Amino acid sequence: MVGPMDTRDLIRLRLDAALAPVFVQIDDESAQHRGHGGAGGGGHYRVHIISAAFEGLSLLARQRLVYQALAAEMRAAIHAVTMATQTPSEAAQGA
Repeated sequence: MVGPMDTRDLIRLRLDAALAPVFVQIDDESAQHRGHGGAGGGGHYRVHIISAAFEGLSLLARQRLVYQALAAEMRAAIHAVTMATQTPSEAAQGA
């Protein structure tokens, strides 16, 4: 029997569906924020995502795409997301 989906798995599922990334790394940093006022029980996550969907977009537009993909989770399971967004060409150049 498969247990409930962990929030990192859910984040990956949402990002895969919305942005077809070539790379996603998700780190749960919730333990570093225990007792943080206003967290409301949601977790803190750091996401590094490389996707062609970011081509030609500003940093703000990229972040909006990620937040849009995670909108439902941002209401409950996620309190904060820190992100690094790159295109495949930026990642190849080490940008």
